[in-house]
Amino acid sequence: MGQLTLTAVTRTQGATRALKDGTVQPAGFGLEFEEVPVLIQAFRRMVRSLDFDVSEMAFTTYLAAKAHGKPFTALPVFLVRGFHHGAILRSAAAGHLAPADLAGRKVGVNRGYTVTTGVWARGILADEYGLDLSRVTWVLSGDEHVAEYVPPKNVVPVTPGGNVPDMVASGELAAGIGIPADHPGLAPLIPDAAEAGYRALRERGLYPINHLVVVRDELLAQYPSLAADLFAAYAEAKNRYIADLAAGRVTDPGPNDRMYQRVADITGADPMPYGIGPNRAMIDLLIRYAVDQKILDKPVVAEEIFAPGTHYLSA
Repeated sequence: MGQLTLTAVTRTQGATRALKDGTVQPAGFGLEFEEVPVLIQAFRRMVRSLDFDVSEMAFTTYLAAKAHGKPFTALPVFLVRGFHHGAILRSAAAGHLAPADLAGRKVGVNRGYTVTTGVWARGILADEYGLDLSRVTWVLSGDEHVAEYVPPKNVVPVTPGGNVPDMVASGELAAGIGIPADHPGLAPLIPDAAEAGYRALRERGLYPINHLVVVRDELLAQYPSLAADLFAAYAEAKNRYIADLAAGRVTDPGPNDRMYQRVADITGADPMPYGIGPNRAMIDLLIRYAVDQKILDKPVVAEEIFAPGTHYLSA
């Protein structure tokens, strides 16, 4: 392919550190990383103006972007995973409130309706707690990265001057999704939320994917091996991190490090698998949630949304 330098953006974390510090060098090309302090701003820039050749992106932002013809395609490189039972907060004064009680009420949502954490959290409320999502009015604190997306009628913007966390704390909104957990006057809606997430992993294999990597279609067409080469580089960086984590070589582990180690302890497997094959159940589930929540008009299959050169890769 010859030497090619690609502009890229991704958060520095365990799974990407070796790629960003140059310890792992992609075959035949270089990655010039731009540091974007607020990563979601990079997602918006990529969706709206294609500012990068390679970009980390939230999964449902990508689904919405792809549905609206944005000219980039994902690699099955899943940089961020997590559990979202704890993303649903209520007023600390509403200790009696249960998930089913949200029907017929207003629930705040951090930023846009297509935010991936919100999609997973609403799916949990529907699947685990039987909440009819269509009976909730979802109140957004911001807009969508994909400007062309039109949400369903039960999705509304917050009133001018309204502050969603304050409105949840005061009880004006019954609950909020994705808002700061340390905001005064808030508490988790689901008791023992962290353990509820791990229980869902053990009992039904729920292990949500939040972020992936996208590449401009023009480059994928021009360089047929690019998708596989990028996958290999991201995979090598991730594998080094997982080996360090397993060996106790991660110094000063943070919450994500501890979460991935706990997942590894529960599953006995790599807590950050890449590729369609080992992640098909979660990919399919998120697509179902996106259809159920009217983010997608119709289902898609994984092979339609990931670069062809990566369909049979795993790491």
